[in-house]
Amino acid sequence: MEDTIVAIASPPGQGAVSLIRISGIESAKIAKIVFKGNKSKLTMTPRVQQFGSIINSKKDKLDSVLMTFFQGPDSYTGEDTVEISCHGGMLVTQTVLDVIIDAGARLAEPGEFSKRSFLNGKMDLTQAEAVMDLISARTSLAMRAANSQLDGRLGEQIEGIKNDILGILAHVEAYIDFPEEDISPEAIETIIERLGDLVELIGRLIDSAEQGRILREGLLVAIAGPPNAGKSTLMNAFLGYDRAIVSDIAGTTRDTIEEMANIKGIPVRLIDTAGIREVDDYIEGEGVDRAKKVIEAADLVLLVLDGSVPIVEMNDFIQNNSNYFVVINKNDLGIHDSFRSLDGIHASCEKETGLDEIADAIVEHCMSKSEAFGDDLVAVNSRHRACLESSRKELIKAKDALVNGIESEFVSVDLRCALESVGEIVGKADVEDLLGEIFGSFCIGK
Repeated sequence: MEDTIVAIASPPGQGAVSLIRISGIESAKIAKIVFKGNKSKLTMTPRVQQFGSIINSKKDKLDSVLMTFFQGPDSYTGEDTVEISCHGGMLVTQTVLDVIIDAGARLAEPGEFSKRSFLNGKMDLTQAEAVMDLISARTSLAMRAANSQLDGRLGEQIEGIKNDILGILAHVEAYIDFPEEDISPEAIETIIERLGDLVELIGRLIDSAEQGRILREGLLVAIAGPPNAGKSTLMNAFLGYDRAIVSDIAGTTRDTIEEMANIKGIPVRLIDTAGIREVDDYIEGEGVDRAKKVIEAADLVLLVLDGSVPIVEMNDFIQNNSNYFVVINKNDLGIHDSFRSLDGIHASCEKETGLDEIADAIVEHCMSKSEAFGDDLVAVNSRHRACLESSRKELIKAKDALVNGIESEFVSVDLRCALESVGEIVGKADVEDLLGEIFGSFCIGK
C-alpha cells in the first residue's frame, strides 16, 4: 500500500460542494504541492481546516477550497489522509482531481479506501460491508441494521464464536499432545455441551439471514388479481405518486412495473402485474405469463379483488404461492353479497382507506419470515450465511465424533475447519480473492 490514492468522495453530478479524498504516505507532500494558503503558511496540523487555493504546475489558481489533514493511524484508512472541499461543479471538481493526480497520486479503485481501512486494522470485514449497506439503505430499519454492524456488533458475536471454538480446540489438542492423559467422560460431556451451544448460537445467526435479505433487497410483494380490480391504484397509493397508469380499460397494464416503497420502515419491492384472465392478444398474454411468474417468486401476494361485483374464481391467482392475503377493493362502491363470507382487508384504494391495514398485514408477514426487528438488529448477508452454515456443519461433525468415541485427531480437524469458516467472516483468513469481490462492489471514493 505504498501508492497514494485519490478519488472524488461525493456523488457524481453538480452540487454546492465536492469532496476529494487523498490517502497514503505522500498525502501531505501532495497537498503541499497543490494547496496554497490564502493568508498564512500551510501547516499540516491534524483535523484543522485551512482555507486556500488549488494551484496547478504553472501556479494558476483553479479554485478556492478548504483542506483538512488527518494523520495516520487516526484516520478512516489508518494512513495519512487529506480531504479537500472544493466547489461542486463537475468541471472544477475534475480539474482539481487531475491536478492532484499530476502531483503524484493514483486514482483509487472502487472501495479502495475501505479496503485500506480493513487491511490497516481499522475495521473487520463485517464493518466494511456495513459501509456499503449504510450507503444503500432505503429505510430507517435498514440504516439501523447497517449502523449496528458498523459499530462492530456482528463482528463481536463472530469473535466470541471464534474464541469459543478456539478454546474447545485447545482442549482437544491438549489431549492429542499428551495421549497418556485420557479424556474423562465428564470432560467429553462438557465439550459436547459447549459444541451444542455453539451450534444453536450459529443457527440463530443463520436465521437472521432472511431479515438481512429483506432489509437489503426489500420484501418482494406482487400485486395481483383480475383486470380492473384496482391493482395499479393500490401501487400508486403506497408510492404517493402516479407510477402506474390507471384506466377502466381492461388490459391497460401489460408488463410488470416494479418500484421500492418504504412501508413502516421495511423496504418493500412492489410489483404491479397485468390482470390475469384468458386473452387472445399476444402482448397481453405475455403480460399475464409474466404476472404468473412474479406471483410464483414473490415473498407475498396482495390479491386485489373488486368487491363491488360478483366474486371471481381465485384458484388461478394463488395456486403457485401460498403466501397471500386478499384485498377487497372498491369498498366505497358497496360490497357484493358474494364477498360476505370471504376473509380479507376491506379497502378503497381510490379513496385511500384501508391502506394502514394492508401495511400492517405486510409488516406482520415480514415479521413471520424473520426475527423481530428489535433494538439489536443483526442482519447477516449471504456470504456470512454460507460461512456460518459451513462452520455449523463442521461443529456438528465434531460433536457427533465425540459422541461416537472417534479419535480426537478427527475432532481436531473438524474444529479447525469450523474455525477457518468463521474467521473468513471477519477476514482473519487468507481471503485476497474475497477482498476483491467485496470491495469491488463499492463506489469509487469509499
